[in-house]
Amino acid sequence: MAEFMLRKAFENEQLREQVEVDSAATSRWEIGSPIDPRAASVLSQHGLGSESHRARQFDRSWFDDRDLILALDDGHLGELREWAPNADSTAKIHLVREFDPEAVDGDLSIADPWYGSSEDFERTWDLISAAIPGIVGYVQKQLSHTTG
Repeated sequence: MAEFMLRKAFENEQLREQVEVDSAATSRWEIGSPIDPRAASVLSQHGLGSESHRARQFDRSWFDDRDLILALDDGHLGELREWAPNADSTAKIHLVREFDPEAVDGDLSIADPWYGSSEDFERTWDLISAAIPGIVGYVQKQLSHTTG
């Protein structure tokens, strides 16, 4: 969900040509699978399509060519940090909710809604949505440092 939400947010800020957004799992379990129908439904309700999405696993070589790597929960954050080849790569990794000004330290994970109901997917939408302005602002600031 976050991939499609962030793409739209960057498009709204006229950054589509400057920012590439993609997503990947830390596990191999769902490789090649389409998006969960409940997630697709929530995205659709908010005007976002997700038909082309297929799950894939994070490739450790991506640390070299990604500027920001976002995790939704502490488990994924820990795995990504273990995989990071150096301190520069580790510094690129953040929890999505770190960018939500209303989030409380120590409660930054977003629970995987896959184990829950459709309402859990809507709650996930809300939590990601709250962080998107902060993520966009962070990326805009980084872009201004590299282009300004």
